[in-house]
Amino acid sequence: MSIGLRVAVPILRIFDEARARAFYLDFLGFTEEWTHRFEPGLPAYVRVRRDDVVLDLSEHHGDGSPGVAVWLALDDLRAFHAELHAKPFAGMRPGVDVDAPGGPTMEVVDPFSNTLRFCQVTG
Repeated sequence: MSIGLRVAVPILRIFDEARARAFYLDFLGFTEEWTHRFEPGLPAYVRVRRDDVVLDLSEHHGDGSPGVAVWLALDDLRAFHAELHAKPFAGMRPGVDVDAPGGPTMEVVDPFSNTLRFCQVTG
C-alpha cells in the first residue's frame, strides 16, 4: 500500500537572514518561495528553491542544528562549478572531487557551517 510519501525538505539552521540570503540566493542561485515571521523583529523562516531542490532556512531555536550535511543530486556539476566560480563570494572557491562515491562531488559550506554536497550521479 502506498501512502504517497513525497520529497523531504531539510531545515537548515541559520543565524543571520541577510547572510543566508547572500549565500543561498545570490551565490548559489536559489530563489525565495516565501518568508514567514510570527511578527516583525522575530526570527525568519525562509523557503528557497532551485529546480527541484527545496530548502528551508530557519532562525528559530530548535529548527535543526548547525553543521549538518545535505546531499543534492544534479545533472551538470561542471556547469554549476563554473557558475559559482564566476561569482565573487568571499573565500568560496569550491573544488570538485571526481572520485567521490556516487559520482563527481562539489562541497560548499554555508556561513552557518552547514555542508551542501552537490553530486553528479553516475551509474
